[in-house]
Amino acid sequence: MKIIIAPDSFKGCLTSVEVASAIEAGIKKAAPAIKVTKIPVADGGEGTVNAFVAATNGEIIKTKVHGPFMNLIDSYFGILGDKKTAVIEMASAAGLDLIEPSKRNPMHTTTFGVGELIANAMDIGCQDIIIGIGGSATTDGGMGMAQALGIKFYDRNNVLLGQGGRYLNEIASIDMSGLDRRISHCHIMAACDVKNPLYGKSGASFVYSRQKGANDEDIHILDSGLQNLARIAKNVNQEVFEDTEGAGAAGGLGFGLLTFLGASLKPGIDIVIETCHFMEQIKEADLLITGEGKTDFQTAYGKVPVGLALAAKKYNVPVVCISGALGKGYEQVYLHGIDGVFSIIPDAMNLEDAIKNARRYLEDFSYSLIRTVLSIKNKPFRN
Repeated sequence: MKIIIAPDSFKGCLTSVEVASAIEAGIKKAAPAIKVTKIPVADGGEGTVNAFVAATNGEIIKTKVHGPFMNLIDSYFGILGDKKTAVIEMASAAGLDLIEPSKRNPMHTTTFGVGELIANAMDIGCQDIIIGIGGSATTDGGMGMAQALGIKFYDRNNVLLGQGGRYLNEIASIDMSGLDRRISHCHIMAACDVKNPLYGKSGASFVYSRQKGANDEDIHILDSGLQNLARIAKNVNQEVFEDTEGAGAAGGLGFGLLTFLGASLKPGIDIVIETCHFMEQIKEADLLITGEGKTDFQTAYGKVPVGLALAAKKYNVPVVCISGALGKGYEQVYLHGIDGVFSIIPDAMNLEDAIKNARRYLEDFSYSLIRTVLSIKNKPFRN
């Protein structure tokens, strides 16, 4: 019997790698002879690098870059098992969690460190680069990222501009001549699961900047600045990207990647399926076990469990989703390829206890699940 374990993280509790290991422990306790393949999954946010590295037997590269306020910080990126592909989390250089809540302000934060991570990946020979663009602290339209890679932004007096969203309205010209030449040989994919345009009421500033520390005035200034960036950028790239789905992701980093680096934006789950060779793995499987911290009506809209389940159904592989909790509308996942969805919590308890004991609950539930599956299949247990 072959089982694929491919969970998302239990956010705020366990990484996808830890979740997969706990599920594997429960399976092996019930039936040591079962063949298990672990594919930890992340869709672009926190844990993306570790998930891809674990799934492909890659490695973590530690480095230093400039953080959201241009302060030097410790960061990292991953090299996949093919030794050719880099995977980057923008949040490891420009993420919200890098800043104390009282100091967050997208008027002043920059994606400069993201550009440095891209350069570091190219330094060691990577030409295929995957960038997870969740969890940003910025609304600079990717300006900082572009600056780190050699692009210059000038005001109307031909004065070179600095970093941060506050400079977007001052951009009068963009000089692309200094862009790192290696970019032209790279294939850059951004894992992007939001569909927001760059600006407007559904854009980067109005939808996301408040949670990054912006006040009402800041939000309008940043939105105006993003409009200005798009207007000036048309002078260096005739293709229009401000209305592209995902252009507003990560404070407009999606737009910057499209416009300045020729990147492509793809749903995170599609990148996972392609990069981790999921279809090759699943076609011979007897069962897929996936999971997430909380399963509710939102899961049906393209989150990891449903994305993987729909792929598994192409080979008629049954799918079980194991979750920390079940929320309103979780039943909708039954319409999207999932055959069974369960909470691991054995009894009523507070959140603190649930988080503290999540690993054990995962292992215990997986043990019971496999005993049940094997019983139904009339296969003997191996103790």
